[in-house]
Amino acid sequence: MPFIYQNPNRRQFLHTMLGAAAISVVNPVAFAGEKSMRLALISDTHVPEDVENNYRGFYPYQNLATVVAQIAATNLEGAVITGDLARLRGLPGDYVNLKKLLQPLAGVMPVNMALGNHDNYENFIKVFSPQNSKRQPFDKKYVLVIEHPAVRLIVLDSLMSTNVTPGLLGKKQRQWLSDWLQSHNDKATLLFVHHTLEDNDGDLADVERLFKIITPASAVKAIVFGHSHRYRFDERDGIQLINLPATGYNFNDEQPIGWVEASLTARGGEFRLHVVGGNEQQDGNVTKLPWRS
Repeated sequence: MPFIYQNPNRRQFLHTMLGAAAISVVNPVAFAGEKSMRLALISDTHVPEDVENNYRGFYPYQNLATVVAQIAATNLEGAVITGDLARLRGLPGDYVNLKKLLQPLAGVMPVNMALGNHDNYENFIKVFSPQNSKRQPFDKKYVLVIEHPAVRLIVLDSLMSTNVTPGLLGKKQRQWLSDWLQSHNDKATLLFVHHTLEDNDGDLADVERLFKIITPASAVKAIVFGHSHRYRFDERDGIQLINLPATGYNFNDEQPIGWVEASLTARGGEFRLHVVGGNEQQDGNVTKLPWRS
């Protein structure tokens, strides 16, 4: 369930779609001669109720505190977290700590969140008490559309059940996306979702049906996701696939832990990795991706 978290004294999003809102434009920076949208991309925070909870020697609570401080010191326009906000079962205490950790960031920019398979919809809603969200014609599924002069972002909801690994968009959400893309093909569009897009048992179960919708939709340029706790770039049918690193912990020593700074334009994206733990070899690396025509 995508959600917007922002302190009420901050400037609100410019444009509201489907009961959500779009990131406010704060001095867009030119990128390759074009307007750009500059974002912090975060995934798999796994914030626990017990702040000392750790996995493989990594402390998700402390990791997110470090990441929030880094992002809050930038002049980025907003942040997107692609799911698995909570440690394992989406406990109320997980979200209490998440909200506390995000306060410094929410004070300077909008924070957009989607639920992953370790989240719990009811507990999340109770803690964050969203005032700018509106339920869509999907049962506990929310879709967020973020409008910007440079690009459009669509956050999809792939949560199927708490602590059940695979994800599912479902027929109603896929049909909405198909209809939306047919009537909104005027701008480069990036999709955000929690689950990975392969053919394994823990991936997005309706990934093939998703690609049947988005492959012929030329406006869709990329998909940004998490879930695997690995940082990598792939491509399918000309669509760029951007797998974000985890913030909470990695699954093996080869992977970094951190966040990604993104600059998105109508023609492509630039992605800079910021490492706070794990494998630090790629820290600061920049990847530039052209969008398909």
